[in-house]
Amino acid sequence: MAEGVRIDKWLWAVRIYKTRTLASEEIRKHRVLINGLPVKPSRLVQVGEEIDVRKPPIVRTYRVLGLIENRVSAKVAAEYVADITPPEELEKLQMRRFNISGIRPRGTGRPTKKERRDLEQFLDFDE
Repeated sequence: MAEGVRIDKWLWAVRIYKTRTLASEEIRKHRVLINGLPVKPSRLVQVGEEIDVRKPPIVRTYRVLGLIENRVSAKVAAEYVADITPPEELEKLQMRRFNISGIRPRGTGRPTKKERRDLEQFLDFDE
């Protein structure tokens, strides 16, 4: 394995994505960057590279510590990846948790079709 591992396999193996198919789809949508550049799912990842994974509302940054092709337990997977996400990105996540404006007051009933569409449009973070 000195030459590298496919990025979609690696992301799946270290448990960043639940399925390899999901990892491949996110890579194709350019939500995964290696050293700041968009890649294809077949790109080989090397030890020491930085991987940016965009999961709205934040961008997580990981460093490759080791190569692995098969999915393993979370404890073992932690040996192959280091989360180096900047604190500013994690603060965005904390702010989002406190700003829950999409919750309706109890007892107001179901939202109308217009309210539901407005809420979906407001909460839609995907481009």
